[in-house]
Amino acid sequence: MLERLLLPEKHAIAILLKDHDTVKELFDKFEKAKSGNEKEHIIQSALTELKIHAALEEEIFYPTVRAHVGSDLMNEADEEHHVARVLIAELDRGRHGDDHRFAKFTVLSESVRHHIKEEEDEMLPKAKDVKVDFKALGERMLQRKTELHERGVPPDAEHAMVAAAGGQADTPARAARRRRSPLGAKGARRQQSAKTLQRRRPKRNSR
Repeated sequence: MLERLLLPEKHAIAILLKDHDTVKELFDKFEKAKSGNEKEHIIQSALTELKIHAALEEEIFYPTVRAHVGSDLMNEADEEHHVARVLIAELDRGRHGDDHRFAKFTVLSESVRHHIKEEEDEMLPKAKDVKVDFKALGERMLQRKTELHERGVPPDAEHAMVAAAGGQADTPARAARRRRSPLGAKGARRQQSAKTLQRRRPKRNSR
């Protein structure tokens, strides 16, 4: 959308495009990051940005443009949000040092990049023709964004679903690997925790 350069700063679509640029920049930084701590910091920042952005779209923007854009595009966007929220919920419950954590975030970034491309190529060009005051809509979105930063994002169904699973939901490959371990699942987790702790301990200089 080349016309993004011509949109006023507080135009609702300009706000969404700016959010898109912010999360894509975080994804790029994650790909270049070298240390686990740096990657973890980026993950936390990206999850906050994604949750707030999704809330703005679902609460304010999507309902405003849905009828004009059409159910096919909007329903697909809803489902893409759902998939992203499940991964976000799993990352929120996960712990630093989980060997699948960075892979899970990479999958999330790929999914969100696809979602952003479809929004910018298909949904937003249609949405801009809605007969609505986009500046007033943008002001509502900015006010809501401030509230979400200050008070936090309300609980969603995906976080409840992941929490209800009690952390037992797992990727098939990782679950199979734990079953094959002679230590069993609990023993494998204890072994992994011990390895993580060992890596974090400072090495003593040998004399």
